[in-house]
Amino acid sequence: MIIEVDLYSKIRLLYSEGESIRSIATRLGVSRQTVKKYCEGNTHPDVRKSYTRKSDIITDDVKAFILDCFLHDEKEKIPKQNHSAKRIYDRLVKEEDFTGSYSAVREAVRQLKSEHMVPKQADVPLEYDPGDAIQIDWGESTVYIKDQKTKINFFCGRLCNSCDIFVQAYYSQNRESFLEAQQTMFDYFRGVPKRVIFDNAKVAVREGFGLHAKATEGYMSFAAHYAFKTDFCNIASGNEKGLVENLVGYARRNFMVPIPRVSSLSELNQKLLKDCLNYRNTHKVESRSSTVKEAYEQELYFLRQIPSYRFDTSRTTTPIVGDYSTVRFEKNNYSVPVKYLRKTVTVKGYANEVCIHQDGAIIASFDRLYGSGKTSYRLEHYIDLLERKPRSVFQAKPVRANVTKELLDWGHLLPGGNTEMVKLLRLCVDSGEERILSIRDQLPRNVIPTVDMIRSFLHEVPESNVLYIKNDIPVTAIDLRKYDEKCGVSK
Repeated sequence: MIIEVDLYSKIRLLYSEGESIRSIATRLGVSRQTVKKYCEGNTHPDVRKSYTRKSDIITDDVKAFILDCFLHDEKEKIPKQNHSAKRIYDRLVKEEDFTGSYSAVREAVRQLKSEHMVPKQADVPLEYDPGDAIQIDWGESTVYIKDQKTKINFFCGRLCNSCDIFVQAYYSQNRESFLEAQQTMFDYFRGVPKRVIFDNAKVAVREGFGLHAKATEGYMSFAAHYAFKTDFCNIASGNEKGLVENLVGYARRNFMVPIPRVSSLSELNQKLLKDCLNYRNTHKVESRSSTVKEAYEQELYFLRQIPSYRFDTSRTTTPIVGDYSTVRFEKNNYSVPVKYLRKTVTVKGYANEVCIHQDGAIIASFDRLYGSGKTSYRLEHYIDLLERKPRSVFQAKPVRANVTKELLDWGHLLPGGNTEMVKLLRLCVDSGEERILSIRDQLPRNVIPTVDMIRSFLHEVPESNVLYIKNDIPVTAIDLRKYDEKCGVSK
């Protein structure tokens, strides 16, 4: 019998005052068994005995069969082909002559999973030794570069022991950016950890995933040079690199808000480095006793030394310069001086830059183009050709891509036509378009400036080579008497 608290209180009070169980039962109108159950306070009316009944259908053999299905799924490691409760029920009916209901099997599967399977949400707290490992990952954000809304990828690295951070921006997550980002990260931290932990990036993993991942030859070469081991995470297992996962969100919320407005990606990266240094100098992780700066200074002694040879992170090709004095790299074109026409050059594509070499010397460098079908021209590469072919000056793509409409409009007014325009472009190449236009603006408004007039302003009067000396030069008198004596000269 279940009683209310007030009745329980009366039983306890009367019994504590010495009244017998029979008398209390008679007085309160309840059974002696109820009084006997509650009088000594060995239990309480709010306590409910859990209902358990051993199923006659779900026997130990049935449970063993279900657990064997779980074990089979774990060995195969193919999540999309695991046993469902319905599939286990069908197999029990077919293979074990099971006569129970599907609902009983479904409940048994649920209970056994909760007892024997570790929940996916469970994470093991980790602790790393100084210099042991660093976690890396990519994030995405939007910034304004030259007032153009641009989507960028930012690379994040975090030392696992000290929690010091590194963040840099790139246009792409390609192989060149991936290697260059890590190389720059090692420079920033002034050392290399024993392990690098990251997910199964296609630029680094040839096949497999997690423990079974095989790195590409290029990334193995990079890791061998910097003497670190690679630890690839399992698919969709952000908890295995939780430190850097948190950093990606932190960087986006703090470093990218308000949305940065910069003139170049280089300027953005300078800002991000300052943000990282500020984090190092001012931040303290809540669960740690020391600041990030103190922990980093301790961890620095355990990082491995950076090798003296700088690994070449570029993607390299050796094309032949085409008829338009351009070379092709990754679906885009870049100009070179016309004197290299039809010669073989070496193109090195880095994360954000393209450098073109010939005989070991750099002959041109550009900001790297992404996308396809684009061409980057330099006016100085074509000026010699334009001097030989001036008729094409106003239609030449290298001219239109590099000078302003203001300069082109002025060129149409020049009395010498195309030839004079080429001479004007030569002045722009030598002295800069901005200076040429500033000189033009200094001339009277009613005068159409010519190239000769501009050239006269560019002519600088050399400093005089005349040496000015003092009129009075001090001369020290010399006593020649001893010389006379040696030579026998009489006075």
